[in-house]
Amino acid sequence: LMYSFARPLSRLSRLVARRLPIVCVSASKHCPAVVRAFTSCSLDAMSKVEEEVAAAPAAPTTSADAPNHASWQQTMLRVKDPEVEVPFWQTNFGFELVARLDFPQWKFSLYFMGTVPEGITLPEDRTSKEAIDLLWNWPGVLLELTHNHGTETAEENPYVSGNVEPHRGFGHVAVMTPDVYAACEVLEKNGVTFHKKPDEGRMKGLAFALSPSGYWIEVIRGNVAKYTLAQTMIRVKDPAKSVAFYRDHFGMQLVSEKHFPSAKFSLYFMATIPAGVTPPKDPKLDGSEWMKNWDGCVLELTHNHGTETDADFSYWNGNGPTKKGFGHIGFLVDDVYAHSEMLEKAGVPFHKKPDEGGMKGL
Repeated sequence: LMYSFARPLSRLSRLVARRLPIVCVSASKHCPAVVRAFTSCSLDAMSKVEEEVAAAPAAPTTSADAPNHASWQQTMLRVKDPEVEVPFWQTNFGFELVARLDFPQWKFSLYFMGTVPEGITLPEDRTSKEAIDLLWNWPGVLLELTHNHGTETAEENPYVSGNVEPHRGFGHVAVMTPDVYAACEVLEKNGVTFHKKPDEGRMKGLAFALSPSGYWIEVIRGNVAKYTLAQTMIRVKDPAKSVAFYRDHFGMQLVSEKHFPSAKFSLYFMATIPAGVTPPKDPKLDGSEWMKNWDGCVLELTHNHGTETDADFSYWNGNGPTKKGFGHIGFLVDDVYAHSEMLEKAGVPFHKKPDEGGMKGL
């Protein structure tokens, strides 16, 4: 699912103060839904997929050229207990609580967390109008931790990670750090649980830690400060269609591309490119090194070869009906209603339109 949020321009400031800045857009059928085992495909078929992606028209150079100035702003994960989850991200990864929104009438609260760029000072009161204004003008991607009131007292974790059948779709978020081994030593001393340590498995030098709610957190190396929020990974059925979806409707740019034919999967990395940042000239040749030197966040689209030709195949999207976990990614736009109208004209299906449901304007 994807959500679009209106930036608090002058005519929207009163709405922001009342915590109603928002507009909802839809889930594409090429994004996660419900999963089952994938089939393999031939190298010829894989080459065809690569050709379709390569033949796609160029994306806007920066977010300033994107439709309605669209920019990726959030990845939402449901969490069992914010009193455990918020300190976990603060202590282990240096994330800060940017803003908190409470909706007692609907019995949920939102905690927005991330690494704070140089030059930004957070207000003391993270529920204040100042904090909310900063949230809707944030110059990057944040984690939105959603707490449905009451889950904190449940005996078992009500949420799933997105990596186990039959609830496979969302994969992980990633943090980048200069030294994966040193970082994982500290995490282990802090009592953090691991799905994979740096020297385990086939892929050396990267790790997967586990959050208190069971989500996978990839730890990868990059030429950045101690930690940055680096990736959100979701599995997609057809990369040519998914790349086009995020490019055409949200102005994202393909910045890296990796193919692993022996393991039968490919990775496509997309990003909102801020003004003043130059994307790589060739995503296949230059993308990996470019990402190591950029402190922004990329959307990692994982394609298991062969799914694109299976008419009955779909991924679980994280939103039920029996199990939940990952919720959506969200975009800031100048005008949610205009953007939603554009999406509707393009044939994009909606889970909720701006004036439907209890929360208007999203």
